[in-house]
Amino acid sequence: QVRLVESGGGLVQAGGSLRLSCAAGSVALFRSNTMGWYRQAPGSQRELVAEITIGGTTTYANSVKGRFTISRDNAKNAVILQMNSLQPEDTAVYYCHLNRVMGKGTQVTVSP
Repeated sequence: QVRLVESGGGLVQAGGSLRLSCAAGSVALFRSNTMGWYRQAPGSQRELVAEITIGGTTTYANSVKGRFTISRDNAKNAVILQMNSLQPEDTAVYYCHLNRVMGKGTQVTVSP
């Protein structure tokens, strides 16, 4: 069973930064699966924000390219999402995924 531990959400002003972390509960699962982040804003569909393969290939939503960076921390079996230049439209619940299995989510709120 996949266990994902998410952290790092919160409230920030527009233009600020936040860092999300998602630790996989299993080294084996971390090392053998793509991981990433989805988000869902109120009234909107869930969308893929960014993901990274075990080989380090990254994919980003067009709306976050140049502002968000996803990386893998192999020492902590975690995937990190560094979010810079945050805007109110980035407000959403962010869900970590491991091979499309979702975590519980963490709230990110960006005030104008």
